Amino acid sequence: MCELFGFSGKRHRGINRELREFFSHSNRHPDGWGLAILDDGAFSLEKEPLTASKSAYLKSRLQDPIEPKTAFAHIRLATIGTVSRVNSHPYVERDLTGRRWTLIHNGTIFDFPKLGKYGILQKGTTDSERILLYILDEIKKETEKIGEPLSAGERFDVLDRVVYEMSEGNKLNLLIYDGELMYAHYNAKETLFFHKDESGLFVATTPLDPSDWDPFPFTRLIAIKDGEQLIEGTNHGHVFVENNDAMNMLLMTYSEL
Repeated sequence: MCELFGFSGKRHRGINRELREFFSHSNRHPDGWGLAILDDGAFSLEKEPLTASKSAYLKSRLQDPIEPKTAFAHIRLATIGTVSRVNSHPYVERDLTGRRWTLIHNGTIFDFPKLGKYGILQKGTTDSERILLYILDEIKKETEKIGEPLSAGERFDVLDRVVYEMSEGNKLNLLIYDGELMYAHYNAKETLFFHKDESGLFVATTPLDPSDWDPFPFTRLIAIKDGEQLIEGTNHGHVFVENNDAMNMLLMTYSEL
C-alpha cells in the first residue's frame, strides 16, 4: 500500500535523519512521494509522482535543514488511482471557515457508498482524496448546524464518527492535521508505530531507527497537539484483515470505469 510519517513537536526540531530513513523505503513504495510542512506561516507542500529515491529534487531538499514543529510525509504504492502528481499525497483542502486540512492515507476503501459522489468533485482519482472531501462536508454540516466555527473538541467528535463508520471493512490508516490538532488512526495490525522523545512525537508505518517504537493505540482515533496525546476516541474494534479476492474485485471495478 503506502507508508505514513508524521511529527508533532513541542518545539521546532530537525527531522532530516528520520525523513531520509522514511524515504529510503520508497523502492517498495515507488509511485510517488510527498512532504508537507504544516507550521503556521511556513506551510509548504511538495510532491512528485516518482520514486522518492530517484528524485533529484528530494535529494537536494534533504540536504538543507528541515526543522518544523508539525510535518507529514508519504510514499505511495498505488492501488486506486493512476500514478500522477494529482494522486500523490498529501491532500490539502480548506473547510467552510477557511481552516486548512491535510490528509495522508495508507489503505483502501472497499465499501463506503457515501464517498461515491466525490468522484466527480475531486481533482484526482484516489479514494484517499474522497475521504478528505467527505470529512470536510461533515465538518460543514456540523458548522452550519451550530452556526459558528467548531471547537477542537467538536472537530474531533466529527472525525471520531467518520472513522467509526468508515473503518468497518476498510483499511483506514490515516494521519490528518487541521492546523491545530494532528489526528491518527489505524485498523490494520502492526502498521502504525510511535516514538516519543523530549522534542515531540513521531508516528510512522514502520519504526525508523533502533529507538523504542511502540504500537500506536489501535482501532481508535487519537488527537495529538504539541507532541502530546490530547483526546482518545471510540474503540470501534473494526480490525481490517487483508482480502485478496476483495482487492481483485475492486481493481476490476475501477479498470472498467
